[in-house]
Amino acid sequence: MELFGTGLAYAMGAPPGGGGGGASSLMSFAPIILIFVVFYFLLIRPQQKRAKEHRNLLGNLKEGDQVITSGGIYGRITGIRDDKITLEISDKVRVKVNRGNIAGVVKGDA
Repeated sequence: MELFGTGLAYAMGAPPGGGGGGASSLMSFAPIILIFVVFYFLLIRPQQKRAKEHRNLLGNLKEGDQVITSGGIYGRITGIRDDKITLEISDKVRVKVNRGNIAGVVKGDA
């Protein structure tokens, strides 16, 4: 007398198709990996490059440079002290701004 039928042996056997489960799980992650790569090259990397260029710009500031602040104020640097920069925005009108608020150096007459 047989206790278990042959159907149970088939249910516990390997899945049909050869059982290549490792490759299919990798293929299921491929779209997620592809999205991460696209985000890195389109968003993260250019932003890091711009931040590095801005740090270099701030590190190379010197007195006499014509600059624009992030608030849109044009001026000439008359003094640099640590993180404070003194800008002359008009004759005998000077303001102090944080070094990080300098958006860029202006070429020519501002």
